[in-house]
This record gives sequence, C-alpha cells and structure tokens, in this order.
Amino acid sequence: MANYCECEGCELRSLFFNNVNKTELLSLCTLKVERSFERGDLIVEEGAPIEEFIYLKSGLVKLYKLSGDEEQIITIAKPLDFVSLLSVFANNHYKYSVRAIEDSVICCLNIQNVKDLVKSNGNFALDLLEKMNRVADNIILESLEIRRKHLRGRIAHVLLYFAEYIYNSNEFDLPISRKEIAEYIGMTTENVIRTMSEFRKDKVIKINGKTIEIINKPLLEKISALG
Repeated sequence: MANYCECEGCELRSLFFNNVNKTELLSLCTLKVERSFERGDLIVEEGAPIEEFIYLKSGLVKLYKLSGDEEQIITIAKPLDFVSLLSVFANNHYKYSVRAIEDSVICCLNIQNVKDLVKSNGNFALDLLEKMNRVADNIILESLEIRRKHLRGRIAHVLLYFAEYIYNSNEFDLPISRKEIAEYIGMTTENVIRTMSEFRKDKVIKINGKTIEIINKPLLEKISALG
C-alpha cells in the first residue's frame, strides 16, 4: 500500500498502525493534508469550527486564549503533540488559538473519519484517550508547578523547560519574547527582563540576542526548585 502515513518517528504510527486495519488506514491517509506555517502565523483561531484532527509534525506552537488585549498562554507544544486534542471531542468550536512560534508543519486528518474510528474501534479509542489525558495532565501539572513559585523560580523553570523538554540543549534560541514569557508565567514584562538580567549578572546564563546559554545549570535548578 502507499506510504502515506509512514512518517519517520511520528507518534501517529503507534496510534494508527497498531489499531486499525489497512483499509481504515488507507482511508485516513489518502485524505491527510500537510500544511506549513511560518513563525508568527495563526494556525487555529479561537472560536473557529473544529473540522480537522491536527497533529504537529515539526516546529513549535503556543496555545493561548485572549483576555481583552492580553494573551493567556496555555502551553507550548512541540512536535508529536496533538495540538487540537483539548477541544476536538468536547466542542464544535475551538476554545483557544494556536500560533506558530517557529516555522512549523502540521498534519490534518478528517475529523469525522477519526470520530468514526473512535466509535468502532475500542483499542484505538483507548489509545487516543490515553494521549488526550496525558496532554491535559501535562498542562495542569505545568501550570501548578509555575504558579507555586515566586518570580525567580518561575523564570528559572521556564528556561529549564525550554532547555530540557523542548530543545534538549543548554544553549538555544528563545522562541518567545519577554512579553510572552510574562504572559505564560503570570508576571509583568519588566519583571521578566529584570530577572533575566540578574541571572546574566550572576553568571547563571549568557544572553546574546535571542540565544540563551545556561552556564550554571545546578544553580538554575536550585532557583527553580526553591521557587
């Protein structure tokens, strides 16, 4: 059969290949669409009808809600995350927006085909439910972890989050602005700028434009842990 769904390293392989037959798989994959977005592009708009099952293949995106003129960032999603799972089976319209913070590629499947599989295939439904719960748990735990910390601990936590969870490197280009960090951790932009400058003066990190290098990771981890 055609190699429509044979994406190297894609978690969709385990979700679909292990649970659906070749006919079902082919019906899904022949309708699969890939779309590319540049940094800053809007991928999903809050309030838009849910018409597709969206999977992030590459890049990085933020999920957020608008509150007046301010954004409330829900989470940062990396490749292999289901960026539409929070709404896709509970609502007819998205309750949040998704925007690319790096050049990104998404895979889109026909939502009705996926819902039909959920109804007819118990193993597929259980695997999908497990992944949905994992997404929700990660968002809740991450939010609680940030909220329990003071300012320095929150910023240390975010820097470690990018280093360990997103980039797996102590040196990386920060994909979001100081303002977005402030929106994510519930602090002011001025406090974020001041604290990161303090980290630089204390030789915890180096800052070169958007590039961050963690040079004293044990101390940053201590700051994060103590909150």
